[in-house]
Amino acid sequence: MPISLPLRRLWTLDKFAYSLRVFIAFSAALLFSGIMGDVALVIPLFLGIIACALSETDDSWQGRLQALLVTLICFTLASFIVQWLFPWPWLFALGLGTSTFTLIMLGAIGQRYATIASGTLILSIYSMINIEQHGGVDADVASRQLLLLAGAAWYGVISVIWCALFSRQPVKQSMARVYKALGEFLILKSALFEPVRGVDVEARRVALARQNGKVVDALNQAKEMIFRRLEGQRGSQKLNRYLRIYFIAQDIHERASSTHYPYSALTEAFFHHDVLFRCQRLLDQQGRACRQLAKSLLLNRPFDHQQSEQALADLRASIDNLSERGKPEWRALLHPLNALASNLATLEAQIASAHNPDTTDDRRDSALYDRSPSSLLEAWKRVQLNFTLGSPTFRHAVRLTTALMVGYGLLQWLDPEQGFWILLTTLFVCRPNFATTRRFLSQRILGTVLGLTAGWVSISLFPQPSVQSVIAVAAGVTFFANREKRYVVATASITLLVLCSFNQVGDGFDLIWPRLFDTLIGSLIAGLAVFFILPDWQGRRLYREAAKAITNHRRYLDEIVHQYEEGKQDDLAYRLARRNAHNADAALSTLLTNMLHEPGHYRKQDADNGLRFLVLSNTLLSHLSALGAHRHRLAEDEEDAASMPSAKRISELLGQLSEQLDKRQFIAPLDEQASELLAQLNEQSVHREEGEEKALTLYRPIQSQLRLIAEQLVPLGEAANRLTSTPAAIEDANSASVKV
Repeated sequence: MPISLPLRRLWTLDKFAYSLRVFIAFSAALLFSGIMGDVALVIPLFLGIIACALSETDDSWQGRLQALLVTLICFTLASFIVQWLFPWPWLFALGLGTSTFTLIMLGAIGQRYATIASGTLILSIYSMINIEQHGGVDADVASRQLLLLAGAAWYGVISVIWCALFSRQPVKQSMARVYKALGEFLILKSALFEPVRGVDVEARRVALARQNGKVVDALNQAKEMIFRRLEGQRGSQKLNRYLRIYFIAQDIHERASSTHYPYSALTEAFFHHDVLFRCQRLLDQQGRACRQLAKSLLLNRPFDHQQSEQALADLRASIDNLSERGKPEWRALLHPLNALASNLATLEAQIASAHNPDTTDDRRDSALYDRSPSSLLEAWKRVQLNFTLGSPTFRHAVRLTTALMVGYGLLQWLDPEQGFWILLTTLFVCRPNFATTRRFLSQRILGTVLGLTAGWVSISLFPQPSVQSVIAVAAGVTFFANREKRYVVATASITLLVLCSFNQVGDGFDLIWPRLFDTLIGSLIAGLAVFFILPDWQGRRLYREAAKAITNHRRYLDEIVHQYEEGKQDDLAYRLARRNAHNADAALSTLLTNMLHEPGHYRKQDADNGLRFLVLSNTLLSHLSALGAHRHRLAEDEEDAASMPSAKRISELLGQLSEQLDKRQFIAPLDEQASELLAQLNEQSVHREEGEEKALTLYRPIQSQLRLIAEQLVPLGEAANRLTSTPAAIEDANSASVKV
């Protein structure tokens, strides 16, 4: 038991299986070179393994096999085209530019194709390094290129077999990431209930919006994993169980995102009572329960949420205490407090059901939306739509193509040792936007320096080839374990692998300064390219991303209204509208994060306006989520049915706002329309009870949420006008319409 528990915990790590596959592939390649008595074989084999591992897609084993075949075809073409064009620099430069632009544009089809295209570019440069290492094209070049492909094929075979044996482990890990992200979201949400005056509520809402983006990313990744494995396996009981857990996570997200009343008003009214503290503690405990649920899913352990259950009971008791006091000024606020408690109680039940979902789930529609192209024609249309200067994919394709061709020209002019590392550095560092490129640039340089230092120490202290081979394998595994979250460590590791591997077929010390020199040149080219060649400054797209967010919020509202008219049903149309609204909100949050790392004083000012808009957009989404959480079919004689025309009017105003924002037009003040809507909603909520002369305003969740949404219209319009008047938006208005 003491041994098995650490191993079980290790198995739950998402990078452990990935690293283990790489370790097996590297070790087998090292063993093969030892058996053949030629240590030089290990370099092309290692490079092929790395390229294929970087091209790995998440699929069922059948899908991964198909992707592997496509990858190997692309690798074969790239490798032999490099071999054929290598002796003719001008033709080689033309081929390099054409292939780079084509492969990047093919990435517009979907993430799977983008991954394969990126891996093909990496293998192309590895082919150049493989040829350069032996002084150019000679009689044995074809066999060395085949070794590259053999390394790639070997890792691919391991990957397919692994996926067939452990197909559900990645799904389990992805669901654990979802519930962990939900837990962090709930804990951040609980801070909004903290009964303290003078806190920076806007900063907390920005943090919440950013965490919401992480939840959305986790949900999207989990959905894609489940979808790929459900193809042809709809009858799989375990996969269907994970599908139900995913749907429950979506419901939890909707409940967790909802806002039933302005928290500042509740804080002011109940500042000296413990009810808001009880709300805060309950949300905090539910967040911790979600994190515990993530561990339980991974380790197949019992799930205990007694702390959150007790916190819910304490909240109910606190609300009962308020009711017993009977203060008139609290009477109107008790209804939203009860609605809040009811929502949290439902959230508690959903968290409890996620660990062991009911196998008799009565969902009528369990379909998942497939975002991949259904035909070659649709795939081509996706690429065609990106042939415009307004497309980030097109801009990146032009930028990276130019950067690599400049790097190749510089390589031919300077003729440095191991010069093709310049191209490899440029490829890894040059990213679609400035903020990401700057981060990777600094981390690449720092990681290279650390890796060269570690490599110099390693080959000095351990001159034995066998020890250096072990270090190289360990470094390769470390690279894949850290390449996504710790790029400095990953870069240092891959540099150490290169030094230890090349030292066995030559003098590794002679590689240290050229590798550092090439890294600096490649990083400089990438940095200059992203700054001067069609720079994709995020401020230029800010108003359009904001318009997309409002458009998707409107569609979400339309689906909610449809559900009130036709009856609650978690069908694909509703779930898609809800997911798209959260995706748009997350995209806006990511764009603003990137903006904060861009140069220029005016862009920081744009980011401030954008952050204000993000807070308003996220607040609107939280009110929509609360409206969606109360979905049920409204009878014709039901009083809330009279509020549906107001909801449709709000939808129309949101549509007008998003259209004008997208066209960068001045948005007329919405004060009059908002006042009319609020007057209508207030009139509908007034009910005269029998035997009383005084009209009492009753709390109804639907009308209350519509009032809160209507109150967002005026500040949203004002924030939208600030976005369209920024210098970056004005500059983009001219360039975005240019077609290529």
